[in-house]
Formats: sequence, C-alpha cells, structure tokens
Amino acid sequence: MTRIDAHLIAAGKYHDIDFARLELLKLLAEHPHIRTTVAHDYADTDRLAACRFLVTYTCDLVPTPAQTAAIGAWLEAGGRWLALHGTNSILEFTDLGVATPETRPDLMELLGTQFKAHPPIGPLRVEIADRADPLTAGIDDFDVVDELYLTKITAPIRTVAHTRFEGEATGFVDAHWPDTIVPVLYYRDLGAGGVLYNTLGHCRGHFDVPEIMPFWQHPERCAWNYPIYCELLRRGLRWAMGA
Repeated sequence: MTRIDAHLIAAGKYHDIDFARLELLKLLAEHPHIRTTVAHDYADTDRLAACRFLVTYTCDLVPTPAQTAAIGAWLEAGGRWLALHGTNSILEFTDLGVATPETRPDLMELLGTQFKAHPPIGPLRVEIADRADPLTAGIDDFDVVDELYLTKITAPIRTVAHTRFEGEATGFVDAHWPDTIVPVLYYRDLGAGGVLYNTLGHCRGHFDVPEIMPFWQHPERCAWNYPIYCELLRRGLRWAMGA
C-alpha cells in the first residue's frame, strides 16, 4: 500500500463548516494510507504539488486568480478535485435579493458550473443519468431533502446524475426558473486530471447565519442524513485517489 497525500479546504459562510469538515475527515480516515492536510483557504497551492487530490467544502470563498491558475495547472498535470456543495458560489446581497456576480470566469471555467440560486430546502428526486459509471453503478434514482443548487454551465461537463426544477428560487436575483435539467453529480475533465462535483450536502448549525438570526433554531443536515450521500462521497474519494 502506497501513501496518498490529500488536501482538504473546509471554510466559508452560512454553513456548518465544522460539521462538514469532521464528516469528511471521518471518511478520509477510512483509508489509513491517506495523509490529509486541512486549510481554511486556498493560499497553500504549493501543497498541491505533493497531493494526489483536493477536497473542498466551501461557500462564498474563492481562490485568487493566481491561485486558480496554479490549481488549473495542477489539474492539467493529473490532479483531481472533489468539489462539494458551495464550492462554485459567489454571493452578493443586494436590494433585489442575493446576486451571484460572474466576476470569476477563470474559476468557474475550471469547475464547469457557477451557482446561481436555490429554492427553499425541500425534497428532490435525483435521477441517475449514467448507470455504467463507477460513481453511480448499482445505484437507483433516489430522493433526498436538500438545498437544490441551480447552476449555470460554464464549460463542458459530463453529468452522471441530475434532477429537474421549475419554479421560484425565493430571495435570489435569478429567481424564476423554467423547467430545467439540473446537474447534481458531474465530471469536468481537464488534461490528465479534472473535477468531480457533487452539489448535494447542505448543512447549517445554530450559529452559522448570525447576520440573519443569532441562533438558528433547527440545525439542517439535509443529504448528510442519508446513507446514499455518504456512499457517493466514498465513491468520490475513491475516484480522487485514482481507483
């Protein structure tokens, strides 16, 4: 068994980052040959040179253009990026609602999508689009209660699971959505490496939105409550390891 180095970035706003970080570290710890460093931003791009893969669980936290270029070069050379939930989000609160400014096309081109809005947390049906892929083989369509990420596709992606949405994303500038097929799990190939994006996995604790409510009465765990989500994360980590 050969050692594999990994880098985890868990940080950002409006989510229970401590919970997500701990759960991801538990999953990484199932592989004793993985040695993981943990960060709260993208500053240590030098670390990536020693790593086979990067895992991110963030919200409204983006690398600088120079850091993005370094990540892109690492991906082209064979690095793998398991990007989760809010990694592709840039948020701006305006009088018209929450805007998602397209100020970082370099980053969103790497990720393949940009977050634009989400409806209120509720049930959604995830449909498997590619049943032959190792990520989804043997998995049937499934239902979860989660925060559905509505996204703009910014580069070629290969979707293996999706859902549909038509309706209102209350509180967002991009609020009105016609009947739309929404990627949930997809690959973004880049050179010898690439990105695997899983948009599920919202979580929020009591103290994560002090600007709105000092004490959030009911913590939200959403897809984290479902064994299927943990299975998808496990498979995502195996992909990141090169398995």
